[in-house]
Amino acid sequence: MKEHIKTISKNKKAYFDYFILSTYEAGIELYGTEVKSVRAGNVNLKDSFCSIDKGELFVRGMHISPYEKGNVFNRDPMRHKKLLMHKREIMTLLGKVKQDGLSLIPLSVYFSGSKVKVEVGLCRGKKLYDKRAVESKKQADRDIQKTLRDRNRY
Repeated sequence: MKEHIKTISKNKKAYFDYFILSTYEAGIELYGTEVKSVRAGNVNLKDSFCSIDKGELFVRGMHISPYEKGNVFNRDPMRHKKLLMHKREIMTLLGKVKQDGLSLIPLSVYFSGSKVKVEVGLCRGKKLYDKRAVESKKQADRDIQKTLRDRNRY
């Protein structure tokens, strides 16, 4: 049985600022009005990151806008949200983050079936010269594709 996956939000800045070494899927602990707001697509991952406190994984800086019709049940949009992963996975991530100096960055938020999931990336930061190299490679690929497209027209 194939699960239906619907992407809600992607962290494009993370792909620009970091090398993504590996990705993990985590559930997220949300309250009712937050889920309704996520369904409406009101999620911003731009400056968010993940941290491990007392053996639990949290996402910080993730903004979920208050639900318009939620009145007193709305939560703080910037509260720290708990991510749900197996303890084993969290401990291996903690070891990699502490030892290798890597970062945990949320890459996207999506629905897998009816559950909200977060894709967390184990990332290494890019230096300025890395960003330039990646950008020049993308530009070269675009130029090649444009040349091939123009050549095939005639």
